[in-house]
Amino acid sequence: MKLTRPVSWFLTVFGVWSWVIWATFAKNLWKDGSGLAFDDAGDPTAYFWVHLLLTITSFLLGTAVGVIGFRGVRASRGERT
Repeated sequence: MKLTRPVSWFLTVFGVWSWVIWATFAKNLWKDGSGLAFDDAGDPTAYFWVHLLLTITSFLLGTAVGVIGFRGVRASRGERT
């Protein structure tokens, strides 16, 4: 399957965007002071573990989508769509 240049760029930008959004979320999760992510003793709660798993999954999927897009951009160099 061959990706068009606009689709390739979209996937690449989506992968970068995913990293920016989820890195910010992970930072905020780690610094959570509301009592949701960490209990009074400072131990991680179920909320923390579930959202950490979501973050890791999103990093992996964002990376995969970005790599597919980047490969499509590289493959479409010199071609006109």
